[in-house]
Amino acid sequence: MSELYNKGKSAKKIKSKVQILSTNEKNNTLLKVAENLIKNSNYILKSNSIDIHEARKQGLKDSLLDRLLLTEDRILSMASGLKNIAALNDPIGEIINMKQMPNGLRIGKKRVPIGIIGIIYESRPNVTIDAFGLCFKAGNAVILRGGKEAINSNIALMNVIQNSLEEMNLPKEIAQIVEDTSRESAYELMKMNEFLDVLIPRGGAALIKSVVENSTVPVIETGTGNCHIFVDKSADFEMAMQIVENAKTSRTGVCNACEKLLVHQDIAGEFLPDMLDRLKSKDVEIRGDQTVKAIYDDVVIADETDWHTEYLDLIIGVKVVKDINEAIDHINCYGTGHSEAIITENYTNSEKFLSEVDAAAVYVNASTRFTDGEEFGFGAEIGISTQKLHARGPMGLEELTSIKYVIYGSGQIR
Repeated sequence: MSELYNKGKSAKKIKSKVQILSTNEKNNTLLKVAENLIKNSNYILKSNSIDIHEARKQGLKDSLLDRLLLTEDRILSMASGLKNIAALNDPIGEIINMKQMPNGLRIGKKRVPIGIIGIIYESRPNVTIDAFGLCFKAGNAVILRGGKEAINSNIALMNVIQNSLEEMNLPKEIAQIVEDTSRESAYELMKMNEFLDVLIPRGGAALIKSVVENSTVPVIETGTGNCHIFVDKSADFEMAMQIVENAKTSRTGVCNACEKLLVHQDIAGEFLPDMLDRLKSKDVEIRGDQTVKAIYDDVVIADETDWHTEYLDLIIGVKVVKDINEAIDHINCYGTGHSEAIITENYTNSEKFLSEVDAAAVYVNASTRFTDGEEFGFGAEIGISTQKLHARGPMGLEELTSIKYVIYGSGQIR
């Protein structure tokens, strides 16, 4: 039997044990993992340094190296995330919409764990901790398959998780990692209907496309982030510049970074020179249309591919639009349904943008960088769902549960 088959079989064997854990048992275990992350930080950082060294040898670009890098502060942040998850209300067992029928039956929905969740992700080792924490608090077992770039970091983090589980007298198979990072292991995971209840891909467009097209396990699709900011003609210029700079440059290799800037034609000549100077000072390459080029000389002319591209780099596409309608049409054509923002002082336009833009998160006068489970109060996140079935936007605890109907009777027959 393959490594993955054995992991799936062992997860199925202990699935019921995690589903019946009390809230206190789950919370105490999360706190134990948080404690052990900090205690074992040197071990984790040493393992991460191996991954960083190999990634540099392979020529991984700086924005992706940043996603891979662990530091003491980032380990503290992961531990803090687990503590935040422990502090959240436990969704399992919640009764929703209980109602009494004319025949006396009381029918309600009860929130229950999904079961066994598989997650395929790329070069962010913090996902190992976030995914475990959320899946475990929601009563699920989890099988994680990270990318080859982070394999040493992920194994170290999983060792800390499994040792903590055993310290709490729980089966370590509640959380498992696939050490085989070959393409074949990913495809095998996509076909594990016998064991997995759902599969969640978290990474770039190619990974997500592959999982959606090849998986026979039900998939929750997390999306790429070709995120736009539209600066309306009524925008406060200084606010707009601060928001665009933050959304583009605070972290370039994340899915909620701004990739495209749309500017109303009535203010483009006044707004763009200062805005683009500000971005250039942060080493951002500007790719724009002919109108942008006429306003600001240091611009690479954008082609059709640019409008579709999630750069994950110090590059931004810039386009001048005639009005809010063209901005919305452009976003709905080229956006990936992730996060979109308008900067405006016009209430009517803000409401129009919120109503008509088709995305999981739509902002008025704020950075797209807030689309994040922790920022939304979820403690952490499994990913940002850009689909519309079951889950949309940052996925926290509730999105990792299902429901069953519970029916109370007093002898009724049909």
